[in-house]
Amino acid sequence: MPQTPAKHHKSQGERLRELWPDLREMILPRRRLLFASFLLMAINRLSGLVLPYSTKFMIDDVIGKRHTQYLTPMVLAIVAATMIQGVTSFSLTQLLSKTGQRLIAELRRKVQRHVGLLPVTYYDANKSGVLVSRIMTDVEGVRNLIGTGLVEFCGGLMTAMIALVVLLRISPLMTALTGIFVVSFSFVMKQAFTKIRPIFRERGKINADVTGRLTESLGGVRVVKGYHAEAREAEVFGGGVQRLLENVLKSLTATSLMSLSATVLMGIVGAIVWFVGTRQILAGSLTLGDMMTFVAFLAFLIAPVIQVVSIGTQLTEALAGLDRTREVLRERPEDQEENRTVSIGPIRGEVEFNHVGFAYEAGKPVLFDVSFRSEPGTVTALVGSSGSGKSTIISLIAAFHTPNEGIITVDGVDLSTVRLDSFRTQLGVVLQDSFLFDGSIQENIAFARPGATKEQILEACRIARVDEFAEKFEKGYDTIVGERGVKLSGGQRQRVSIARAILADPRILILDEATSSLDSESEAMIQEGLKYLMRGRTTFVIAHRLSTIRRADQILVIEAGRVVERGTHESLYALNGRYWDLYTRQHGVESNMFLAPGEGDAIADNGSGREAKEGAAIGEAMRLIRGG
Repeated sequence: MPQTPAKHHKSQGERLRELWPDLREMILPRRRLLFASFLLMAINRLSGLVLPYSTKFMIDDVIGKRHTQYLTPMVLAIVAATMIQGVTSFSLTQLLSKTGQRLIAELRRKVQRHVGLLPVTYYDANKSGVLVSRIMTDVEGVRNLIGTGLVEFCGGLMTAMIALVVLLRISPLMTALTGIFVVSFSFVMKQAFTKIRPIFRERGKINADVTGRLTESLGGVRVVKGYHAEAREAEVFGGGVQRLLENVLKSLTATSLMSLSATVLMGIVGAIVWFVGTRQILAGSLTLGDMMTFVAFLAFLIAPVIQVVSIGTQLTEALAGLDRTREVLRERPEDQEENRTVSIGPIRGEVEFNHVGFAYEAGKPVLFDVSFRSEPGTVTALVGSSGSGKSTIISLIAAFHTPNEGIITVDGVDLSTVRLDSFRTQLGVVLQDSFLFDGSIQENIAFARPGATKEQILEACRIARVDEFAEKFEKGYDTIVGERGVKLSGGQRQRVSIARAILADPRILILDEATSSLDSESEAMIQEGLKYLMRGRTTFVIAHRLSTIRRADQILVIEAGRVVERGTHESLYALNGRYWDLYTRQHGVESNMFLAPGEGDAIADNGSGREAKEGAAIGEAMRLIRGG
């Protein structure tokens, strides 16, 4: 998402203050675990100081003064301290690493759940691959905030404080000289991390872009191969990988320079210590044991500063990832809009547009003063040229968007005030591009109604004629359809999609070219299912084959975002206007897809032919699916 330039120039302290509420939310539930971790870390670091602290006594007393009676106890103490250090190191790694992984899993679930609640407009503005990166990649580094990185860093600071006290007792002069260089290096590190953090933020964006393009390319592999565009896609992906490589190289250069500075610091400080220390030994103000102990503890003082280069980089990357994760979590879910407070019960399905205007982008309206009314149980067809605004009207009915002007009501209630969870459970959608999940046929149909019984699912399959191909598969309804239903034909996918809508038993039904993927034979097979599916429901149909909508209760002709004609097929055809022009151009074979009210009953009541038997059977099946 685009960021304001000022945001990149905020200091580390300002960033931490902004992120503190999120950090606190992660830390508070784990405060006991963190307390135990810091306690283990303190024991680990104190036990690690036993060996260097014993150096003075080993050199000055045991060796220098030949107090050999202290040798065995000191060796045993060193062994015991080493064992304690090993056990606490193992415990810390187990405790913190597993906690970090649990935190990642928790954040992924939280972000995915939140993204799923965001409005359609958010998905329109963000590629699916970018969202995948936000959910899966950005949270990875967060484990260093609650994991080993932060605790190790704090442990290093604690050890450095102890080492500072010991060094001051041994030689205030050498400690002061060392401190000047360490403090100077700390300021350099602070400035370096201020510069390097935007690099990590940019890496996250580049990685999201590359992942997004790769996801699209793999998802559209048939289009890519159909146009022999493999080389072009490889070039585009290669360009993204190159940008990512350049970003990584830039960060590696920065961290390498910091490592170089740390190494130079160690060399300069070491030279000063040996120079000043040797002179003090020769002057008799310092013993050899003091000197060796000082050198050993000096490493504990400087180590946290060196550690800043690696751990600080990890923490910086983690904070950058948390920044991006926070951006997603701050997006308001569509059901949390302040005006959406009305929870509606079962609806009749009366839908009315009253002078509705809409624009996806400010200043670029796509609908102008659209008004119409659809009575419960009627069929409203939308026709018009591509880009005229038909799909936009359908999106507004499904509450994917909210009108900029006018009002849309359902049973007299302003749709913009209705809680979407109470409305969309009564909405059924069959789209032109039938989307199926990579699961079984049964799972895809049950997606509309997870609590449905096996018998209800099978009845929906029978109405939509899914049984005619599913039962021929070796695994029947447990056959895996593949990603986006790739293992099924277009007609089979559409039938599964229709069965899913039948099982949902909605009050408002949207059919967007519902039979466009079917051949004539397949379309004829499911016409009866669609007829009974639409009975008693408010149905909206987008159809390019105008012969399929002759029986609609009202037809709206949409052009350039306006309703230019409305009426029945007969009345519009008689006008010799836009509808007449569209219809006569197609010369399509007429279809009886939509029946007039009561026509289905007439079929079931008259005669003993195949249509009458099928009509009665499907009517009984729909009663079973509804649970009565």
